[in-house]
Amino acid sequence: MKDKLFKILQRGSHDSKQNLAFDYFIFTLILLNVITLVLESVDEIYSQYNEILVNFNVFCVIIFSIEYLLRLFVSDLSHPSKSRLKSAIKFMLSPFGIIDLLAILPFYLPMLIKIDLRFIRIIRLVRVVRIFKLNRYNNSLKLIGTVIKEKKEELLITGFVTFLTLLLASFLMYAIESEHQPEAFLDILASFWWAVATLTTVGYGDVYPITSLGRFIAGIIALMGIGIIALPTGIISAGFMNKLGKKNEDNKCPHCGKSIN
Repeated sequence: MKDKLFKILQRGSHDSKQNLAFDYFIFTLILLNVITLVLESVDEIYSQYNEILVNFNVFCVIIFSIEYLLRLFVSDLSHPSKSRLKSAIKFMLSPFGIIDLLAILPFYLPMLIKIDLRFIRIIRLVRVVRIFKLNRYNNSLKLIGTVIKEKKEELLITGFVTFLTLLLASFLMYAIESEHQPEAFLDILASFWWAVATLTTVGYGDVYPITSLGRFIAGIIALMGIGIIALPTGIISAGFMNKLGKKNEDNKCPHCGKSIN
């Protein structure tokens, strides 16, 4: 029974219509849940359909809770370890295990702990975490996650270079502009916000240099931003295309070169 349950819970058909039906059911439920979360933020809709939205959320929590408990039950198969307890802990601490827990926790937390009503509203928004459960059922999202994991060293190096550039720009702009605009460039942290807006070429215009030297440096930082910000995108895009190319090659017949359906 546990093996059969494990095959149903695991993503993929596994030659089982029950598994496919389960995948589609959970996938649809997650999407509908995110839609209801958006609708709840509209006062007119929430006041009119409050009971329906609340009942649907309760229904989703029940389904997701049962799913979480079942995944704990088969954790010795999905996360093999020396003991069932270690397997359960291994599942609970896994990325999907944490996401599954966060998907249901906002519902149960107010029942266990007395929380301020304003904080309860924030906790309810944590339900948006449920959208990350889609990663388990979507090949594209899973592929992007694999690419990011494989390219993590390149991405970390790029992130470190970006941080150094932001830090250097913050120090320079603070040294140049703080005397002329003490309210705008109050400290290095305020200058860091300017550096982020400039390097990403967003340019909100709430803080900007007024000295000639400051504008010159701002121009250089903006031009650098075009290349620096494009690096992570290029790394992920290249890895994504390589994965897709490899996947297409694997799906081709080695003899005739035709795609294998």
